[in-house]
Amino acid sequence: MITHVHHLNFLVRNLDRAVAKYSAVIGRNPNDFQLDELSSRNVKIARIKLGQTWLVLIQPLGIEGVPAEHLKKHGEGFFLMSLGCEDLDNEATRIDSETELNFAAQERQGLDGWRVRDLDPESFFGTQIQLTQDDLHQGKFSDE
Repeated sequence: MITHVHHLNFLVRNLDRAVAKYSAVIGRNPNDFQLDELSSRNVKIARIKLGQTWLVLIQPLGIEGVPAEHLKKHGEGFFLMSLGCEDLDNEATRIDSETELNFAAQERQGLDGWRVRDLDPESFFGTQIQLTQDDLHQGKFSDE
């Protein structure tokens, strides 16, 4: 079952500048953001938990990869929405059998062991949507 919006990703060209702006708007200290790198996606990341949803800022480290290509084509701003689920396998099976939506690729691993499946943007009005199973934070939705 889909339980919540797990994370919202925004592409940026300058992570430090973006952290400063988003910190100001949400009333948090820039040091509250967790900094990560996801080498499989060739990106630097700053993220913060707001309620049960992660706000994720992504800066591509080069010109290759899905985030870099999206930034080049569309510019800075909204990149994708990830829907949290308790059982990724069951949700993928349900979507395959009950909808006309298609997945863009096989499961991949995100931050903190998140299990991720991307829906094909062409089957969802061009929007990047994915499913995420987050066993590490399952049921932990406070600002930690």
